[in-house]
This record gives sequence, structure tokens and C-alpha cells, in this order.
Amino acid sequence: MASMTSRERVLCALNHEEPDRVPIFLGTSGATTLLAPAYERLKAHLGLQAEPRLLSRALQYARLDEEVLVRLGSDGRPLVARPTPSPLRRELSEDAFIDEWGITWRKAPGVLYYEIAYPPLRHATLNDLDRYRWPDLAHPKRFDGLAKEARALHEDTPYAVVAMSGVSLHEQIYLMRGLDTWLADLAGDPEFADALLQRVKGIMLAGLKRLLDEAGEHIDVLVMGDDLGMQDAPMMSPAMYRSMLKPYHAELVAAAKQRTKAKVFFHSDGNIYPLIGDLIEVGVDLLNPVQVSSKDMDDTARLKRKFGNRLSFCGAIDTHSVLPHGTPDDVRNEVRQRIRDLGPGGGYILAAVHCIQPDVPLANVLAMCEEAATAGRYPLSVR
Repeated sequence: MASMTSRERVLCALNHEEPDRVPIFLGTSGATTLLAPAYERLKAHLGLQAEPRLLSRALQYARLDEEVLVRLGSDGRPLVARPTPSPLRRELSEDAFIDEWGITWRKAPGVLYYEIAYPPLRHATLNDLDRYRWPDLAHPKRFDGLAKEARALHEDTPYAVVAMSGVSLHEQIYLMRGLDTWLADLAGDPEFADALLQRVKGIMLAGLKRLLDEAGEHIDVLVMGDDLGMQDAPMMSPAMYRSMLKPYHAELVAAAKQRTKAKVFFHSDGNIYPLIGDLIEVGVDLLNPVQVSSKDMDDTARLKRKFGNRLSFCGAIDTHSVLPHGTPDDVRNEVRQRIRDLGPGGGYILAAVHCIQPDVPLANVLAMCEEAATAGRYPLSVR
């Protein structure tokens, strides 16, 4: 088969056709990149001196340099809106800050991530929602130069343009409310829960529309997400998901598809097997990260059989055990297994299950990318 550009390769796979090889996403979103300390080690190994950049300060997701993206064979390039102007945002110290949503983040000594020190809506009532100083995700400053950047990526590079939408409805609420309090709201105070969902949905929908009005024609993949799963089961029953969250996900995805031809990438960790059919119904095209270390998500051949004609998959290279603790040969075997299970007929973009941590040997990162480029050639012959 003739060689394709990265964009052609990604879109071919997402149209459930076989490209020249399985596409690779590394550094295309927070979930597919490296944690900042891991990336610093990788850059040193590759002899690079570039200044560190982040996709997320709180989560310490690294924004990879172009030279690294090329050397590792990544087929996507991220498109990220500018920071949101906010009266709530401020620096507290070198290791603490308040973000645009009013969440206080603090990084303890020796800890890789910032952690939530204060969820600002933990004790909020219905009346408090009207008084809160919500961020404006549609603020024009967020999109300064974004249309030009998106057009340049689309017209002047061969890569798939992967845009961060900023849509993570359930997750944003539990960061502001506290997960325990928010789950109790969903179960015991549906009036308050729905009011909060409506409020945050409206903010995210406004930002999404502005993003797509600016750059939608140049975007190939649109990243959304909501962490809905725990290790053994979804965070909530399918019935609760369908009554409380699914209508909002459907509205947000529909709004996106009215404004762009981009495929919708939906990120959710954990065991979300009972919800996959619902995500397909709301319009999700590409499911990430396929956390194979969680219950019901480990059988990637079954996922492909049951959902592969209606859904594509991104991820599946185990970050729980194989990448941090395996040998390069173990990693190569993992890559071959996931390609064998998920790759036939297209519909698979290879990536690590989540942001690669500093305990992953660099040899394993390189083995993952090298094996994907060789074992992922179509027609597939992996065993």
C-alpha cells in the first residue's frame, strides 16, 4: 500500500478502513502525552534542550516539541485555546494556585501532580450558583490567533489536527464539588444536580461553539471527556448515567457535529463497558483510553467484536503494568496484541492508556513507538 500522510492515515482509520499502518497518538492530548518529569528525561535522552511547556499545569501534562513528535511517529498535533481570563485565577505560591474555575490546587513536596486543596462549591446551595463568579470559556482572548494556527496546521503540515474542546462536564463539576458530594447530589438531590449541570453545560457549550466557529473547518479530531469509570465498574449505574448525564453529553456532541466534520474523541478512564453503547448513541466516534487494566476493558478482542463496527478505539497499551514494569520485549508483545485485537478493518489509533509516568523506562517508550510503526503495517500479519 502506498504511504499516506498522517492526516490521511488517521481519517482512514476513523472511517473504519485500513490505512497504510495503524496511526499513533503521542502528545496529541493530555491523555496521550508524557508527564512533565518523564518528558524531561526523554528530551535529555534525545539530546534536546527545549524549554518545558505544559498542556495542563495542574496535571503536569507535557506539550511535546515538534522534533520529538516527528521522531516518535505521532500522527496528530494538538490545538489548544489560550488560558481563560478570570477574576478568580491567581498565584498563591510556587506550588499553589487558583484556576479560572476557582479551584485551589497545591503540589506537595515529592508529589508529581497538583492536588485539589479546596473545591469551591463543596457547600454550595442553589442560590450560590447564581452568585458564583463563573469563567467565560467563550472569551475572545482565548481564541486570539487560534484560527490562523489551526489553518496553518491543516494546510501546511501533514498531521491530523486534534483540538482540545475543554468539555468535561461531570469531571469539572466533581473537581469543584468534591466527588463524594457530587455523587451524593446525583443520587439524592437531582434538582440541585440538574441545576449545576445546566450551568456548567452552558459555559462549556459557549466555549465549544466559539472554538468551532473559529477553527472547526480545520479540525480533524475533537477531544472531549468525562471520567465515568472506576477500576471495577462505572462511577454510577447505567440508569443514573442515562437519566442525569447522557442528555447533556448528547447535546454537547450534537452541537459539535453541527459545526465541524471532526471525529469526536471521548476520554474516560476505568471500566465503562456498560456505558459504551450509550456513548455510541450520543455520537462518540473514538473511545480513549481503553484502560485494559480495569475490569471488562481488558478483552480488547471482545470490544472490537461488539462495538468495532460503530466505534473506533484509541489507547490500550497498558500503563498500569506493562509499560512501567515490563521489558521492551513485553511492550512489543503488548503492542502486537492490541493491534491484532483492535486493528483489523481500521478503527484503531495506538496510544498508551494514559499519560506516561516518570517510572516508565525510556526504552519502553521507544519500543512502543517502534513496534507500532512496524507491526502496525497493513495488511496486518501480527501474531
